[in-house]
Amino acid sequence: MKKPVPCEAVEKAAREKLTERGVTVQDIANIVYDLQVKYNPELTIEECYESVDAVLRKREIQHAILVGVELDTLAEQKKLSEPLQSLVESDEGLFGVDETIALGSVFGFGSIAVTTFGYLDKQKVGIIDELDKRKPKIDTFLDDLVASIAASAAARLAHRQRDREENRRLEDIKQRENEELIG
Repeated sequence: MKKPVPCEAVEKAAREKLTERGVTVQDIANIVYDLQVKYNPELTIEECYESVDAVLRKREIQHAILVGVELDTLAEQKKLSEPLQSLVESDEGLFGVDETIALGSVFGFGSIAVTTFGYLDKQKVGIIDELDKRKPKIDTFLDDLVASIAASAAARLAHRQRDREENRRLEDIKQRENEELIG
C-alpha cells in the first residue's frame, strides 16, 4: 500500500509554485476585492486575502496548481513532446485543457464561481493579464489557475455575505416577535 502524500506538503508545494512564478496571495486578493466591492461596499482587502488563503487550502486547487505550473515549466524548458509543446507554448486558442483544469477546481463554489471564472478568463484582470502577456515565460495554465482561485474566493465571499444578510433578517424577525410578546 502506497503511503499518501501529507496534505501540508501538497499545500506548501502549491503555494511555493505560485510564489516561484511571481504570483502572491495579495495579487489574487486584489482581483477578488475589485470583483466584490461593488456588491459589498464594506468589504475589506483583508477579507479578500483570507478568502484566497482559504481557497488555497483546498486540495483540488493545490493539485491543479501543481499540474498546471509543472506543464508551463516543462514547456519553457522545451521538454514536452510535439505537438503538445507547440500547443502549450503558443497558448493555442482551441487547446482548452488549461481552462478545463482550472474550471474543474471552481465547481465546489457554485455557479457564481463558474461564471466569474469565465468573466476573468475573457477580461484578464490584474495579475491574470500580466501572466497572459509575460514573455518569454509560459503561463498557459497559470493565468487560468489564478482566475479560478480568484473566482472561487469571490464566490466564497458572496455566499458568506448572503448568509450574513439572511442571519440579520432572521434576527430582526425574532426581535420583532419578542417585542410583540412583551408589548
